[in-house]
Amino acid sequence: MTDPLFSPLALGSLALPNRIVMAPMGQGKAPGGLPHPDYPAYFRRRAEGGTGLIISGATAVGHDNAAFDENEPRFHGAALAIWQKAAEAVHGAGGRMMPQLAHAGLQGIAQVPPPWRGIGPSGIWLAGAEVGRPPAPERIEGPPMTLAEIDAVIAAFAEAAAAARRIGFDGIEIHGAHGFLIDQFLWHRTNRRDDAYGADRVRFAAEIVAACRKAVGPDFPIALRFSQFKMTDYAAKLAESPADLEALVVPLADAGVDMFDCSLRRFWRPEFAGSGLNLAGWIKHITGRATIAGGGIGLAATALEYGQGDVYGRVAEPSDHYLDDVRGRIDRGEFDLVALGRSLLGDPAWPAKVRAGDHESLQPYRPELLAGLN
Repeated sequence: MTDPLFSPLALGSLALPNRIVMAPMGQGKAPGGLPHPDYPAYFRRRAEGGTGLIISGATAVGHDNAAFDENEPRFHGAALAIWQKAAEAVHGAGGRMMPQLAHAGLQGIAQVPPPWRGIGPSGIWLAGAEVGRPPAPERIEGPPMTLAEIDAVIAAFAEAAAAARRIGFDGIEIHGAHGFLIDQFLWHRTNRRDDAYGADRVRFAAEIVAACRKAVGPDFPIALRFSQFKMTDYAAKLAESPADLEALVVPLADAGVDMFDCSLRRFWRPEFAGSGLNLAGWIKHITGRATIAGGGIGLAATALEYGQGDVYGRVAEPSDHYLDDVRGRIDRGEFDLVALGRSLLGDPAWPAKVRAGDHESLQPYRPELLAGLN
């Protein structure tokens, strides 16, 4: 029988050889915004190892202070030449690739020293909140974004989308998760505007999607990264119920999102009471669009639950039930693809080895791998 993980999938013009996605991970190897020359080979190794779709880490669109920090790659200007080489390298190994287009908004405030000036829907930044503790107090970091700034950011996303198609990528992913700028508009705690972008918190995201769709045409895949939690608050929620979630994701699907990349942290955890569906399952159920689920796949444990000891990043044994659980959920149509992060950092050949049943030689993730582009 065909392994669901390795069955092909067609998404419009995008033909994927399997259901395995390299999750977007910020490598932070782009001093001044110019990607390191090793990026193409880094991504190519994952395609050679059998990953069907590779999504870059966050890349900043061409707008002031869009980058999360000074080492985040840009997706405009001189950086595009290296990104083109990355796409070509992945294609040469039989893979597909999307850049993740991003604007950090106020997210970068903890990473970049003054005189950096971030922007946000209401100028509100929330410092880190630990799991199980009360929400963090808000800080006012500046005035709300002006309508001119909103228009400029939308245009920057559209320009980056057009560039992605021009230099040979297979689609784009818009970063709407983890407390970055788009997510700051979606979340009631950071969006306190008294205009149309406050009355309808999804409007900014939908306008970005629509502008990107116009820039790339009807057949170029657009994914959107979506999460409930933030980098600074794992307990945060955009939607407390399926109805709340529907109000957020249906306008995005209508604006042109073909696929939702759902950042779950724990793929097996139900999103709402009364159903076993995770976030990716709920969004597919609501919109009918393809979804990616990620969070702990390929790992026996996670840092939050087991601490930072040796078990963190340990390769899951063949007997661990998690992979059969993933296969069953794909078979049932709960979601369509699975995203791996640390597993693919630890072993670029994870897909090929799992397909061959060669679990014994899988290499574990090690934190020091983040120091390079291995």
